[in-house]
Amino acid sequence: MADSNALEGLTQALRKLPGVGAKSAARMAFHLLQHDKPAALQIARALEHAVSSIRHCSLCNTLTELDICSTCASPQRDRSKLCVVETPADQAALERTLAYKGLYFVLMGKLSPLDGIGPHDIGLQKLFDRVVPRDAQGQALLPETREVQEVILATNFTAEGEATAHVIAQALKSRGAQVTRLARGVPVGSELEYVDLGTIAHALVDRR
Repeated sequence: MADSNALEGLTQALRKLPGVGAKSAARMAFHLLQHDKPAALQIARALEHAVSSIRHCSLCNTLTELDICSTCASPQRDRSKLCVVETPADQAALERTLAYKGLYFVLMGKLSPLDGIGPHDIGLQKLFDRVVPRDAQGQALLPETREVQEVILATNFTAEGEATAHVIAQALKSRGAQVTRLARGVPVGSELEYVDLGTIAHALVDRR
């Protein structure tokens, strides 16, 4: 019975992974315990080390083992551009394009009133303070003297992501910051007859 409880505990733990249901979790558990116990121990040690070692970057909020992540610390990055994303996974996706050389701010979430997630829960004030810093007297620095000259909103194109981008844009524009939004359009290699109408409409509006 103890073994069954342990197996059930492992299965339930694996189900907490995104996209993993009961059957998939059970297959993973049986495979690890029956065929690859060294891998199971490696995963356990890696998880324990990651949980105890990884923290949030004090500047951009992404995941790192250091106080300041390697991206924020790099002198090769363009410090005049700040790209706002929802998660570290979104940041990693943008980095893989090799098309962006600026800095990031990771929200670690998105606004979702139905789930009780508001501006304070995703650290918007920290973002605002970084884009529009204040002098010793508490006065906001003039736009031309700020390090960040452009904020690129790269939140996801979901209802919550759009709402988050709108709130951030309105707040930063009222503070004199330049704000741009990640463009939407027809995917490369796709055929128009198979593209959803919303994407086509946005591509027409954002045409260049």
